[in-house]
Amino acid sequence: MDADAFVAKWYAEKEQLLAAAWAPGTESAARIAAMALSPAQAQQLREVLDVFATDAMYTLLLGLDGSAALGGDQRHYTVLDEDGSVIAEEGDLEAAAYAWFHEGRSSR
Repeated sequence: MDADAFVAKWYAEKEQLLAAAWAPGTESAARIAAMALSPAQAQQLREVLDVFATDAMYTLLLGLDGSAALGGDQRHYTVLDEDGSVIAEEGDLEAAAYAWFHEGRSSR
């Protein structure tokens, strides 16, 4: 796995989390329904949650890469796969995260 494939999994997770917010039978869907939002308001909520999730995951990835602080501490972390191989060199996660989360990359 390389940095792009690693970030692609984070991006897919973000999309799944957003979809799950409206999944019938979930706590989040029940709370959203209880708000009795108009269709326009529901769309605005989706957009706000998308921006929030994008910012959160992008920041976490940049934090791992050393390009942003995590909890006030900025350093590069080495991300290894299960075989102990390095997934990304410093700067690789930042570049891949920008492509996926801000340029709309959807495939390699």
